[in-house]
Amino acid sequence: MAVEFDPAKDAANLAKHGVSLARAADMDIAAVVEDDRFDYGERRYRAFGEIDGAWHCLAFAVRGSVVRAISLRRAHQREIRRHVHQEHLRQEHPR
Repeated sequence: MAVEFDPAKDAANLAKHGVSLARAADMDIAAVVEDDRFDYGERRYRAFGEIDGAWHCLAFAVRGSVVRAISLRRAHQREIRRHVHQEHLRQEHPR
């Protein structure tokens, strides 16, 4: 997947979360949910997946055919249970 990000945002993300936004390209995505908690002025999403065997959460927007990474951090267990496990249940038991 083509991923772009602001270099200053990448530096801030690395300092805050210890991971570069460039690693979003390495994510094995298991679930994606729309982030409608706020009006961001554009559609934003959160993806949950693994990078090097550890669960991460990627906040992103889609601009054309490019994923614009906004934030990347380790995912909380609660998020994995809520989003990833529910997605697997939906795939196993479609309506």
